[in-house]
Amino acid sequence: MTHAPKPAVLITGASSGIGRETAKYLVHQGFRVFAGARKKDEGNLMLDVTDPVSVSAAAAYIASEVGDRGLAGLVNNAGVAVPGPLEFLPIADFERQFEVNVTGQLRVIQAMLPMLRQGRGRIVNISSIAGRSAMPVMGAYSASKFALEAMSDSLRLELRPWGIRVALIEPGPIQSEIWSKAGELEFCPEAEQMYPKLLAMGRKVLARAVRTALPATRVSRDIHHALSARRPKARYLIGGNSHMRVLLEQLPTSLRDWIISRAI
Repeated sequence: MTHAPKPAVLITGASSGIGRETAKYLVHQGFRVFAGARKKDEGNLMLDVTDPVSVSAAAAYIASEVGDRGLAGLVNNAGVAVPGPLEFLPIADFERQFEVNVTGQLRVIQAMLPMLRQGRGRIVNISSIAGRSAMPVMGAYSASKFALEAMSDSLRLELRPWGIRVALIEPGPIQSEIWSKAGELEFCPEAEQMYPKLLAMGRKVLARAVRTALPATRVSRDIHHALSARRPKARYLIGGNSHMRVLLEQLPTSLRDWIISRAI
Protein backbone atom coordinates (compact mmCIF):
# COMPACT_ATOMS: atom_id res chain seq x y z
CA MET A 1 0.00 0.00 0.00
CA THR A 2 1.41 3.36 -1.05
CA HIS A 3 1.13 6.16 1.46
CA ALA A 4 0.55 9.75 0.37
CA PRO A 5 3.63 11.97 0.81
CA LYS A 6 3.64 14.09 3.93
CA PRO A 7 3.07 17.83 3.42
CA ALA A 8 6.44 19.58 3.62
CA VAL A 9 7.17 22.68 5.71
CA LEU A 10 10.33 24.75 6.08
CA ILE A 11 11.03 26.37 9.46
CA THR A 12 13.84 28.91 9.78
CA GLY A 13 15.62 29.48 13.07
CA ALA A 14 14.78 25.95 14.22
CA SER A 15 17.74 25.49 16.56
CA SER A 16 15.89 26.63 19.70
CA GLY A 17 12.75 28.14 21.19
CA ILE A 18 9.70 28.52 18.96
CA GLY A 19 11.43 27.06 15.91
CA ARG A 20 12.61 23.89 17.61
CA GLU A 21 9.35 23.23 19.44
CA THR A 22 7.30 23.90 16.32
CA ALA A 23 9.44 21.50 14.31
CA LYS A 24 8.77 18.73 16.83
CA TYR A 25 5.07 19.59 17.01
CA LEU A 26 4.55 19.59 13.25
CA VAL A 27 6.37 16.26 12.84
CA HIS A 28 3.96 14.84 15.41
CA GLN A 29 1.07 16.29 13.37
CA GLY A 30 2.19 14.45 10.25
CA PHE A 31 4.30 17.05 8.43
CA ARG A 32 7.69 16.56 6.89
CA VAL A 33 9.78 19.34 8.41
CA PHE A 34 12.90 20.96 7.00
CA ALA A 35 14.35 22.48 10.19
CA GLY A 36 16.67 25.26 9.08
CA ALA A 37 19.55 26.31 11.34
CA ARG A 38 22.91 27.97 10.87
CA LYS A 39 24.70 24.87 12.20
CA LYS A 40 23.90 21.43 10.80
CA ASP A 41 23.86 19.77 14.22
CA GLU A 42 21.08 22.17 15.33
CA GLY A 43 18.60 21.20 12.59
CA ASN A 44 18.33 18.93 9.56
CA LEU A 45 19.04 21.71 7.04
CA MET A 46 21.82 24.29 7.08
CA LEU A 47 20.26 27.69 6.51
CA ASP A 48 21.53 31.18 7.29
CA VAL A 49 18.87 33.69 6.27
CA THR A 50 21.49 36.45 5.95
CA ASP A 51 23.53 34.49 3.37
CA PRO A 52 22.12 34.43 -0.20
CA VAL A 53 24.25 31.40 -1.09
CA SER A 54 22.96 29.47 1.92
CA VAL A 55 19.35 30.31 1.10
CA SER A 56 19.75 29.34 -2.56
CA ALA A 57 21.38 26.04 -1.62
CA ALA A 58 18.59 25.28 0.85
CA ALA A 59 15.94 26.06 -1.76
CA ALA A 60 17.63 23.79 -4.32
CA TYR A 61 17.84 20.94 -1.82
CA ILE A 62 14.20 21.26 -0.75
CA ALA A 63 13.06 21.43 -4.39
CA SER A 64 14.92 18.19 -5.12
CA GLU A 65 13.20 16.53 -2.16
CA VAL A 66 9.59 17.70 -2.66
CA GLY A 67 9.46 17.68 -6.45
CA ASP A 68 6.20 18.80 -8.04
CA ARG A 69 4.38 18.59 -4.70
CA GLY A 70 6.01 21.83 -3.60
CA LEU A 71 5.87 23.24 -0.09
CA ALA A 72 2.81 23.23 2.16
CA GLY A 73 4.24 25.93 4.35
CA LEU A 74 7.04 28.29 5.28
CA VAL A 75 7.48 29.36 8.90
CA ASN A 76 9.79 32.39 9.11
CA ASN A 77 11.03 32.18 12.68
CA ALA A 78 14.71 33.20 12.52
CA GLY A 79 15.31 36.37 14.49
CA VAL A 80 17.52 38.31 16.87
CA ALA A 81 16.91 41.06 19.42
CA VAL A 82 19.29 44.02 19.67
CA PRO A 83 18.39 46.14 22.74
CA GLY A 84 19.62 49.59 23.69
CA PRO A 85 18.67 53.27 23.55
CA LEU A 86 18.62 54.34 19.91
CA GLU A 87 20.88 57.34 20.56
CA PHE A 88 23.85 55.06 21.26
CA LEU A 89 22.96 51.95 19.27
CA PRO A 90 25.79 51.17 16.81
CA ILE A 91 24.53 51.45 13.25
CA ALA A 92 26.10 48.07 12.46
CA ASP A 93 23.93 46.50 15.19
CA PHE A 94 20.84 48.25 13.85
CA GLU A 95 21.60 46.98 10.34
CA ARG A 96 22.10 43.44 11.67
CA GLN A 97 18.72 43.65 13.41
CA PHE A 98 17.04 44.34 10.06
CA GLU A 99 19.21 41.96 8.05
CA VAL A 100 18.06 39.01 10.15
CA ASN A 101 14.50 40.01 11.07
CA VAL A 102 13.37 41.64 7.82
CA THR A 103 15.69 41.29 4.83
CA GLY A 104 16.49 37.68 5.67
CA GLN A 105 12.79 36.86 5.91
CA LEU A 106 12.10 38.29 2.46
CA ARG A 107 15.14 36.52 1.03
CA VAL A 108 13.73 33.17 2.17
CA ILE A 109 10.20 34.01 1.02
CA GLN A 110 11.42 34.90 -2.47
CA ALA A 111 13.44 31.69 -2.70
CA MET A 112 10.57 29.48 -1.56
CA LEU A 113 7.64 31.08 -3.39
CA PRO A 114 7.89 28.91 -6.53
CA MET A 115 7.52 25.82 -4.32
CA LEU A 116 4.76 27.45 -2.27
CA ARG A 117 2.84 28.10 -5.49
CA GLN A 118 3.26 24.48 -6.50
CA GLY A 119 1.97 23.27 -3.14
CA ARG A 120 -0.57 26.03 -2.66
CA GLY A 121 1.25 26.55 0.60
CA ARG A 122 1.09 29.12 3.35
CA ILE A 123 3.50 31.61 4.89
CA VAL A 124 3.63 32.10 8.66
CA ASN A 125 5.78 35.01 9.81
CA ILE A 126 6.79 35.05 13.48
CA SER A 127 6.38 38.62 14.63
CA SER A 128 5.87 39.82 18.21
CA ILE A 129 3.66 42.12 20.22
CA ALA A 130 6.67 44.42 19.78
CA GLY A 131 5.55 44.68 16.16
CA ARG A 132 2.44 46.52 17.33
CA SER A 133 3.65 48.24 20.50
CA ALA A 134 7.12 49.80 20.73
CA MET A 135 8.79 50.31 24.10
CA PRO A 136 11.95 52.15 25.22
CA VAL A 137 15.27 50.29 24.91
CA MET A 138 13.73 47.90 22.36
CA GLY A 139 13.37 50.39 19.52
CA ALA A 140 15.48 48.51 16.98
CA TYR A 141 13.75 45.20 17.65
CA SER A 142 10.30 46.80 17.47
CA ALA A 143 11.22 48.62 14.27
CA SER A 144 12.17 45.32 12.64
CA LYS A 145 8.94 43.65 13.76
CA PHE A 146 6.83 46.62 12.61
CA ALA A 147 8.53 46.23 9.23
CA LEU A 148 7.79 42.50 9.18
CA GLU A 149 4.13 43.23 9.93
CA ALA A 150 3.93 45.71 7.05
CA MET A 151 5.66 43.29 4.70
CA SER A 152 3.24 40.55 5.71
CA ASP A 153 0.21 42.78 5.11
CA SER A 154 1.45 43.53 1.59
CA LEU A 155 2.28 39.89 0.86
CA ARG A 156 -1.12 38.72 2.06
CA LEU A 157 -2.80 40.79 -0.66
CA GLU A 158 -0.16 40.30 -3.35
CA LEU A 159 -0.27 36.49 -3.07
CA ARG A 160 -4.03 36.20 -2.73
CA PRO A 161 -4.59 35.34 -6.46
CA TRP A 162 -2.57 32.14 -5.92
CA GLY A 163 -4.37 31.17 -2.75
CA ILE A 164 -1.24 31.58 -0.63
CA ARG A 165 -2.32 32.61 2.86
CA VAL A 166 -0.02 34.79 4.97
CA ALA A 167 -0.37 34.81 8.76
CA LEU A 168 1.37 36.72 11.53
CA ILE A 169 2.14 35.23 14.93
CA GLU A 170 2.25 37.98 17.58
CA PRO A 171 3.27 36.52 20.95
CA GLY A 172 4.25 38.22 24.16
CA PRO A 173 7.25 36.86 26.10
CA ILE A 174 8.02 33.28 25.05
CA GLN A 175 10.65 30.95 26.47
CA SER A 176 13.53 31.33 24.05
CA GLU A 177 17.29 31.74 24.07
CA ILE A 178 16.83 35.12 22.42
CA TRP A 179 15.95 36.54 25.86
CA SER A 180 18.04 34.20 28.03
CA LYS A 181 20.61 36.88 28.89
CA ALA A 182 18.12 39.65 29.51
CA GLY A 183 19.44 40.42 32.98
CA GLU A 184 23.04 40.65 31.73
CA LEU A 185 22.63 43.47 29.23
CA GLU A 186 25.64 45.73 28.88
CA PHE A 187 25.68 49.07 27.14
CA CYS A 188 28.33 51.64 26.35
CA PRO A 189 29.41 54.00 29.18
CA GLU A 190 27.69 56.96 27.51
CA ALA A 191 24.36 55.14 27.44
CA GLU A 192 24.72 54.06 31.06
CA GLN A 193 25.48 57.65 32.05
CA MET A 194 22.65 59.25 30.06
CA TYR A 195 19.93 56.64 30.67
CA PRO A 196 20.69 55.00 34.06
CA LYS A 197 17.10 54.65 35.29
CA LEU A 198 15.74 53.60 31.90
CA LEU A 199 18.38 50.89 31.43
CA ALA A 200 17.95 49.61 34.99
CA MET A 201 14.21 49.33 34.43
CA GLY A 202 14.79 47.72 31.04
CA ARG A 203 16.93 45.01 32.64
CA LYS A 204 14.26 44.35 35.25
CA VAL A 205 11.44 44.20 32.70
CA LEU A 206 13.33 41.85 30.40
CA ALA A 207 14.41 39.62 33.28
CA ARG A 208 10.81 39.42 34.51
CA ALA A 209 9.67 38.58 30.99
CA VAL A 210 12.07 35.63 30.97
CA ARG A 211 10.71 34.36 34.30
CA THR A 212 7.06 34.63 33.24
CA ALA A 213 7.42 33.66 29.57
CA LEU A 214 4.99 31.20 28.04
CA PRO A 215 6.34 27.86 26.81
CA ALA A 216 7.20 27.80 23.12
CA THR A 217 4.76 24.93 22.63
CA ARG A 218 1.94 27.43 23.18
CA VAL A 219 2.97 29.15 19.94
CA SER A 220 3.38 25.87 18.06
CA ARG A 221 -0.35 25.15 18.24
CA ASP A 222 -1.23 28.46 16.62
CA ILE A 223 1.39 27.98 13.93
CA HIS A 224 -0.15 24.60 13.15
CA HIS A 225 -3.58 26.24 12.93
CA ALA A 226 -2.23 28.89 10.54
CA LEU A 227 -0.79 26.13 8.33
CA SER A 228 -3.72 23.73 8.34
CA ALA A 229 -7.01 25.44 9.24
CA ARG A 230 -9.57 25.94 6.47
CA ARG A 231 -9.89 29.58 7.51
CA PRO A 232 -6.65 30.64 9.21
CA LYS A 233 -6.42 34.00 10.94
CA ALA A 234 -4.37 36.84 9.53
CA ARG A 235 -3.02 37.51 13.04
CA TYR A 236 -2.57 35.33 16.11
CA LEU A 237 -2.21 37.38 19.29
CA ILE A 238 -0.76 35.13 22.01
CA GLY A 239 -0.57 35.73 25.75
CA GLY A 240 -2.20 38.11 28.21
CA ASN A 241 0.66 40.57 27.93
CA SER A 242 0.02 40.91 24.20
CA HIS A 243 -3.66 41.68 24.67
CA MET A 244 -2.85 44.33 27.31
CA ARG A 245 -0.31 45.96 25.01
CA VAL A 246 -2.85 46.12 22.18
CA LEU A 247 -5.31 47.84 24.51
CA LEU A 248 -2.56 50.26 25.56
CA GLU A 249 -1.96 51.24 21.94
CA GLN A 250 -5.66 52.09 21.52
CA LEU A 251 -5.38 54.90 24.07
CA PRO A 252 -4.64 58.49 23.05
CA THR A 253 -0.90 58.74 22.43
CA SER A 254 -0.33 61.29 25.21
CA LEU A 255 -2.04 59.01 27.74
CA ARG A 256 -0.22 55.95 26.44
CA ASP A 257 3.15 57.70 26.79
CA TRP A 258 2.27 58.97 30.27
CA ILE A 259 1.42 55.46 31.46
CA ILE A 260 4.66 54.00 30.11
CA SER A 261 6.73 56.87 31.51
CA ARG A 262 5.16 56.40 34.96
CA ALA A 263 5.94 52.70 34.81
CA ILE A 264 9.57 53.46 33.98
